[in-house]
Amino acid sequence: MPVVGARSRGRARAAIAAAIAFATVTAVACTNGTDQVAVAPALGSAPPSPSRPNIVFVLTDDLSTNLLPYMPHVEALAKQGMSFTNFVVSDSLCCPSRASILTGNYPHSTGIFINHGSTGGFFEFQKRAEDKHTFAIPIQARGYRTAFMGKYLNEYYSTYPAPAALGEWTPPQATYVPPGWEQWDGVGNGYQQYNYLLNHDHHVKAHAHRPKDYLNSVLQSYGTSFIGNSAAQHKAFFLEVASFTPHTPNTPAPRDAGTFAGLTAPQDPSFGKAPVDAPGWLANGGARIPFTKTAYKLINNRFRQRVEAVQSVDRMVGALEDRLASTGQLANTVFVFNSDNGYHDGEHGLYPGKMTAFDTDINVPLIVVGPGIAAGSTNNDLVQNIDLAPTFEQLTGATPAPSVEGRSIVPLLHGRQVPWRTLQLVEHEGPDLAPDDPDVQTPQEGNPPTYQAIRSARFTYVHYVDGDTEYYDRLIDPYETDNLAPTLSAERAAQLQSWLTALHECKGAAQCWQAGQPPGV
Repeated sequence: MPVVGARSRGRARAAIAAAIAFATVTAVACTNGTDQVAVAPALGSAPPSPSRPNIVFVLTDDLSTNLLPYMPHVEALAKQGMSFTNFVVSDSLCCPSRASILTGNYPHSTGIFINHGSTGGFFEFQKRAEDKHTFAIPIQARGYRTAFMGKYLNEYYSTYPAPAALGEWTPPQATYVPPGWEQWDGVGNGYQQYNYLLNHDHHVKAHAHRPKDYLNSVLQSYGTSFIGNSAAQHKAFFLEVASFTPHTPNTPAPRDAGTFAGLTAPQDPSFGKAPVDAPGWLANGGARIPFTKTAYKLINNRFRQRVEAVQSVDRMVGALEDRLASTGQLANTVFVFNSDNGYHDGEHGLYPGKMTAFDTDINVPLIVVGPGIAAGSTNNDLVQNIDLAPTFEQLTGATPAPSVEGRSIVPLLHGRQVPWRTLQLVEHEGPDLAPDDPDVQTPQEGNPPTYQAIRSARFTYVHYVDGDTEYYDRLIDPYETDNLAPTLSAERAAQLQSWLTALHECKGAAQCWQAGQPPGV
C-alpha cells in the first residue's frame, strides 16, 4: 500500500539531516564519561529550528510489534528514522507505564503500580503531586506551545464525582487540566471510540455515536489544527496524541470494519503452550486451558480486530506528517511513535492479554524521526519508557531534574556510542481482580501475581512475590519457551536477585543509572 508523500518527506529529512547532524546535542557536555545537559537560557517563544525542534509524540495503547506490518505510514516512519529493537516498558500495564512516560521514573518512585485505588490511577497520581513533575512543565517553561490529546491515565474522566474512597482528600475539579499543557483535550473512557466526554481546555464536550465522533478521527483533527496554529504563530511546539487504540474492544473506524476478513494471528514457537517449568500462576492457569477450535477462533478474531483498529492510527500518523510538511515544519520536527505496553495473543499458552514479563508484553515499538537522525537506522541499546521524558526535555533545551531516573537518548539518536545501561527493570503488582478495571484479565488471559524483572541484552529474570522465578536465555531461546531458573546455581541466582533488588530500590538519576549497569552482566 503506497504512502502518500513518504518519498518527498524522506528526501526532505535526508537533506536536512546531512546539514545539521548532531545539532541537537551541541549543548551536551561530557562529565566523567556521561552526558549531562547544559543549562540553557529561556528562549521565550522563539520559533522552531533543527536545534530547537518541534516534537510530535503519538502514543498508542496495547500496540504490539506484530501489528507494524499492517501500518504503512508507521513503517514509512521507520525507513525515515531510527527504530529501537530493545525498547522496554516499566510495566506491561497502561497506567504505571504512562506514569513512567510522563515523569521519567520507575513505578517504585511514582507510586503508580496499577490502574486504580491506593497504588495507581489518575487520582493517586494527582494526590501524590506527580502531575507537577511531568515533562510538560519544563518544556512549556522553555517557551514551547504544549498540547495533550486523548488518553491520559486510568481513572481520568472529563467529569466525575468525588470518590468516597479518597477520604478527606479533595480531588481536582471536574474539568481539571494538569500543569504544563497549554491546550488540553483529555478524554475519559474512550475505549469504545464513541459516546465519550472530551475536556477541551476546561470545557466538556459530549460526543455521540456518529461517524464524525470516532475518537481517532477527532484526535487527528485536533492534532493537525494544533500544528497549523502553532506554525502560523511561528512557535515551537510539543504535541502528544495518546490514542486508546488498539485496546479492547478494538473498535475500528467505520471504513476499516471487515477489511481484514480471514486474517489469522501469527504463531511463533511459543504459541499455544506454556514454557517448560512455567511459574505456578501460568502452569496452574493459562497453561492448563486447552487450545480448542474456539480458542483459535477467539485469538484470530482478536488479532484481526486489532489490525483493523490500528488503521485509523496509521492514517493519523500520515495526516500529522502531511500537516507538518504543508506548514513547512517537517524538517524541524522530531516525530516519535510508541506504545504504552505490548500484547500477547496465544503466545505461551495464553489467551489475548498483557501484564507478563515476556517480550510480547514489554518489548514495544519506538520509532523516532527527525533532524540528524539517520534514515533506516536501528539501535539495540536497552532503552526504556523512563527515558522518554528526559529525551523530550533535552531536545527542547530543558535540564532533567536529578530525581529523573531515565536517561536522555538524544546521543543515541545521533549515532553516538555512549555508556548505557545493561539491565532494564520491570515492576508489576497483581493479580488485578477489580471488575471495573478495563484491563482486568482472567487466569487464561494472564493475570500474574506481583513480580519484578530485569532484562539484559541476553536474558530475562523474573522474581514473583510467591517465590517463583523465571530465567530465559533469549540468545538461544528468543521466544522464551524454556524456563532455566531451576538449573541456575545458587551463586548465579543470588547475583541476579542482587541486581534486581538494587534496581527495584534505586532512587534518582545517579543511583538508578549505577544500578542499571552492574559489572558482570
